Amino acid sequence: MRKAGILLPITSLESKYGIGCFSKAAYDFVNKLCLAGQSYWQILPIGHTGFGDSPYQSFSSFAGNPYMISLEALIDDGLLTVDECDSVDFGDNETRIDYEKIYKNRYPLLKKAYERYSKDDEYNSFETKNAYWLDDYSLFMALKEYFLQKPFYEWEKSIRLREQNAMKEYKQKLFYEIEFWKFVQYKFYSQYYKLKEYANEKGIKIIGDIPIYTAQDSADVWANPKLFQLDENLFPQFVAGCPPDGFSPEGQLWGNPLYKWEKHSLDGYKWWIERLRHSFLMYDVLRIDHFRGFDEYYSIKYGAKNAVCGEWKKGPGLSLFVAMEKALGKKNVIAEDLGFITNSVKKLVKDTGYMGMKVIEFAFDRNDTGDANDYLPHNYIKNCVVYTGTHDNPTISSWFSQISQDEKTIVRNYLCDYYTPDKKMYLPLICLALQSPADLCIIPMQDWLGLGDNARINTPSTLGNNWVWRLRENEFSYEKAKEISTITKRYGR
Repeated sequence: MRKAGILLPITSLESKYGIGCFSKAAYDFVNKLCLAGQSYWQILPIGHTGFGDSPYQSFSSFAGNPYMISLEALIDDGLLTVDECDSVDFGDNETRIDYEKIYKNRYPLLKKAYERYSKDDEYNSFETKNAYWLDDYSLFMALKEYFLQKPFYEWEKSIRLREQNAMKEYKQKLFYEIEFWKFVQYKFYSQYYKLKEYANEKGIKIIGDIPIYTAQDSADVWANPKLFQLDENLFPQFVAGCPPDGFSPEGQLWGNPLYKWEKHSLDGYKWWIERLRHSFLMYDVLRIDHFRGFDEYYSIKYGAKNAVCGEWKKGPGLSLFVAMEKALGKKNVIAEDLGFITNSVKKLVKDTGYMGMKVIEFAFDRNDTGDANDYLPHNYIKNCVVYTGTHDNPTISSWFSQISQDEKTIVRNYLCDYYTPDKKMYLPLICLALQSPADLCIIPMQDWLGLGDNARINTPSTLGNNWVWRLRENEFSYEKAKEISTITKRYGR
């Protein structure tokens, strides 16, 4: 059945306290999605972010982002007061997140809440069910505080290598801090699942996102070093990235440690299956990032200055997803298969049966506008999801303003639209996505609002000014929601 949804990161919600979270604004957004005739909310990764604040570089594949914990809910729980929260400076720009102020000022409030909280049966149950990741994560975060936020591979050798005596010593020494991080995760998941339950009751399904790689400085790597391509000191031997192309002459050097896929296969991909099991509990549909990396991954020697000298290596291929389905059953998955895709990747997507991705912004290359262009809507198969653009692209309005006049002509010819002003072309392009054969159409919130480059979420391979955009209060109005509903229903979604 044809469906539609909206892409908006949790952190981009409006909020009284500097960053979007599981507050009343999230529930209001769900209500407006219903009014807008939508069926899905795509939220992007919600893991505990590290340096750079990218949700694709987190301290754990399992832990949630403490920034998303609603302070208003903690006030309602009696763990904080309005005065305590209102007295903190979270920044004064309602359209931008000030991560430095959030980092410095939010954790002291969470620690006050922790000090006032008494464990109950619900907390104890959460702790027991999640011990398989929560214990390592909580110790990891406590150790990061103890070692002044240094990455784990710069900690003293005994605990870096998880020697038994050192582990016992630090668990005793850092007991208070370990318990704090467990409390943080308990509150994160309690609030998240309450929001998800509300959304599901309203008929809104959540599309989540799992990054293919883990961060180098993460509890995942520290606790499972044998699963990664590391040396004896736990430094990577090879790291992830992608080769040079027309957009990046030096390629992209992501820096994530690469997997030892042969180790994963020996135990039936146990770590990956636990990671996926956790994700499928959190989301109704899972988008798997950089799906190409499961077919072939790009390997760059650690310490290289760029990605020019990397080489392609074989990934696990279909065997991982066969093992996943055997352990977890058939699941709803979106395979992020964008960019230069080989025939073997196309075959892997087809063999899994997962939905691939199409992006309208990729459809109008002046050199490829016929039947060979998989991104032109008349070439879509039904089993895919179409976007105007993703979080890594300019907004559709900004994209159209930046392309050449020849490319604009190609767009208008395809649409048979020669009259819509440039600044309003975002709407015909949204309609193009909605009317396509794709079973699912996801439109970023910024595109529905016709916003420009100031609302772009991320520019790949750059630092600063990413992941900071937020909705202004009432920017997604009830009038806008009704307009979206009318347009969405027009195309049978």
